[in-house]
Amino acid sequence: MAAPDPVAVAPVNDDPREIAHDCTVSVDASSSGVLHIGRGYTTTPIVSVCVANWNCREMLQKCLESLLCWPQGVPLEVIVVDNASRDGSAAMVMRKFPQVRLVRNNSNRGFARASNQAARFARGPYLFFLNNDTEVPALTLRRLLEYALAHPEAGMIGPRLRDSQGNFQISYRSTPSVAALLHRTVLLRWTGVLACSYRRYRRSGFDPFHDGQVDLLMGAAVLIPREVFFECGQWDEDFAFGGEDLELAARIGKRYPVLFAPIAEVKHHGRVSSRLNIGFSTESVAIGYVKFLRKAGTSSPKLFLYKLAITLDSPFQTLIKLAQWAARRLTNRPEKAGKSLLAARGHAHFLLNSLLRFWRA
Repeated sequence: MAAPDPVAVAPVNDDPREIAHDCTVSVDASSSGVLHIGRGYTTTPIVSVCVANWNCREMLQKCLESLLCWPQGVPLEVIVVDNASRDGSAAMVMRKFPQVRLVRNNSNRGFARASNQAARFARGPYLFFLNNDTEVPALTLRRLLEYALAHPEAGMIGPRLRDSQGNFQISYRSTPSVAALLHRTVLLRWTGVLACSYRRYRRSGFDPFHDGQVDLLMGAAVLIPREVFFECGQWDEDFAFGGEDLELAARIGKRYPVLFAPIAEVKHHGRVSSRLNIGFSTESVAIGYVKFLRKAGTSSPKLFLYKLAITLDSPFQTLIKLAQWAARRLTNRPEKAGKSLLAARGHAHFLLNSLLRFWRA
């Protein structure tokens, strides 16, 4: 069913500064996974985990298992908003995780809108927005909460991200410019004309051991005080999927520090959901970057040049990915060949179905 209008949130009577360092959360192995809070504390959540899902059942199950079957060290609640998945995601949540609050939409409302729905149901003073293709190691939420309590000035906090193999993933970035984003086009990437701008945006500034303020956090996992989230206007629902994390971090960063906390880590498998829904994700990411640039104050001439470059680049991207697919098939690399074919389908979908929406963005 579709979520109702914003609901009143029950007041939190317990001071999280007094609770966070002493409370424990464990799971009774003989039970269905219901959380038991340590002696002397109520079941009022301190951290509300908000997960938006669309057609990503297996990864969602792993995500929820990590939250509810491994001790996190804080009173928590988990809210899943399912965007009319066709793969049985909602039924899986109801069957395996009865303690999770499930909101079922009758259509795909996108990441931003679904995340806002989850936040309106949340009762905790801290909101933890989490991608469905993540796993949260034991005590991660406790470490994040302790970091938040030690930095009460923070408006947004992000953990360090690792990929499926355990390698560091880029967890924060500088604010992207048109030049940095254009480096992803075939011609400009091959010539290297804008390589310096791209490196500054994506790689040069990332230090996995940096502790403190950054420009923008990656949206796979972010902790935001509830009051800050609603004061700053929530996720921008103009975005469907892609760019909304950059926009929210930039907006919060105008009022409060945005902090990177390497003391806590989250495993982010990355692109699992987008690959399962390649047409939607390719279109939405392309449009999302345009909306981010517009909201960041990019001039109309620069936006026009950006749109023109992306439009002209898409046929080349499609052909290159198809050639890559064929080469990988011939060299017996089926897994990589499959990824190339998916990318080609995404670019082809963008060309055939999304150009008008892209130019209108």
